[in-house]
Amino acid sequence: MSLENQKAAFKWISILEGISFLLLLLIAMPLKYVWDMPQMVEHVGMAHGVLFILYVAACLSLVKRMNWSWIQTGLILGCSLIPFGPFYVEKRYL
Repeated sequence: MSLENQKAAFKWISILEGISFLLLLLIAMPLKYVWDMPQMVEHVGMAHGVLFILYVAACLSLVKRMNWSWIQTGLILGCSLIPFGPFYVEKRYL
């Protein structure tokens, strides 16, 4: 896969992972804990989990090709744990 295709794939994964994280935090979890409707957490949580794993794998596959330092790599991986973090990564590093 070319570097540009890999970057484009990581960009989309980053955006989708960020959206799934926000959906989980802002919609699915309040539905579960406030209105006792856990169904959305099951579906959004599964999607978010898969996207998170893809995010980490895509990041690690780009480390050498993008010449990211260990600090940059740690920051990029850490941003996946912060709401809106993947959007920052998409704008700053891709």
